[in-house]
Amino acid sequence: MEEKALKVLQILEENGYEAYIVGGYVRDKLLSIESNDIDICTSATPKQIKEIFKSSQSPNYGSINIIYKNTNFDITTFRRDIKYLDNRLPVKLKYIKTLKKDLLRRDFTINTICMNSKGEIIDTLNIMEDLNQKVIRTVGNPRYKLKEDCLRILRAVRFSTILNFEIEPKTRHYLTSYSYLLKKLSFQRKKQELDKIFSSINQEKGIKLLLELGIDKSLSLPKLKTIVPCRDIIGIWAQLEVDDIYPFTKNEKDQMNQIRKFLKQDIHNKYNIYKYGLYISTVVYQIKKEDISTLNKVYKELPIHSQSDLSVKPLDIASILQKEPDNYIKNITIDLEKQILLGNLENEYERIKKYILNYYAKESKKS
Repeated sequence: MEEKALKVLQILEENGYEAYIVGGYVRDKLLSIESNDIDICTSATPKQIKEIFKSSQSPNYGSINIIYKNTNFDITTFRRDIKYLDNRLPVKLKYIKTLKKDLLRRDFTINTICMNSKGEIIDTLNIMEDLNQKVIRTVGNPRYKLKEDCLRILRAVRFSTILNFEIEPKTRHYLTSYSYLLKKLSFQRKKQELDKIFSSINQEKGIKLLLELGIDKSLSLPKLKTIVPCRDIIGIWAQLEVDDIYPFTKNEKDQMNQIRKFLKQDIHNKYNIYKYGLYISTVVYQIKKEDISTLNKVYKELPIHSQSDLSVKPLDIASILQKEPDNYIKNITIDLEKQILLGNLENEYERIKKYILNYYAKESKKS
């Protein structure tokens, strides 16, 4: 992908414009982190970019998406953001011709390193020391940078978490001072950043940072201080219990409800493990800090793993009892599952038939 991106830079240069790969991709490359998220900045205007690459896209805040050799690239014109709306979006900008002024509008110093069409690293703002020292620092005064765009507050925590960098003191101070601005940010956008923090292998650092900086309050996460970090992000969200305000799919909400229900039950009970399934059980074991290998062994040795594994089918139950199929079949099926899973009944047709006749035939006659 980098090879294609460098070719895009060359094409822009051949048309008389400056162009560079900028931001996260260059940063990650220098940190030996694999990345395919390539952003390009250029002195060409969106109109000029469209003419070169025959793009039909409309510019968005000075950025335009092009497709080169079946690969998407976002290309942004050098610009200066003049006015922000609601401490978040630039609503007034001015196209400029110099790379340095464009870099000065960006969020953090480690995201200002560029690469030219020859693959050479360009450190226009002389910030390489921040990268080497593993420091998160705003470009310019954090008092203004964080107030301009409050999303940068969460981005600072995210970069510190994922990269395992430290936030320099002045930036850290204003992360707390302006954390109240996050209340204006949509829960959708907040969740996108939190998902990256919670899914990081360094998630404990991210959670600790959110608490230390007091950001949890502005994020409406009152239970953050009590949660148990776990590998599956759905387990973290289940403990936070914010399904009513943060956006989740129906499936995610169902999973979180199951996790919370199982946490209140006997997690070693074989029927419960069967009932909630291996995935939900695994998340619950993570939260309870139980041995996952033991769970996997127990689950593998279960005599049945789903209702379809039963040697009798729903219509068989009706036939054995000589009754029309009805709601009673569901209750009997659940009982059969429990008896088999607890080792009280063998999953064999004749044995199950005998059990049904012994325990349900009389009830059938009464009804």
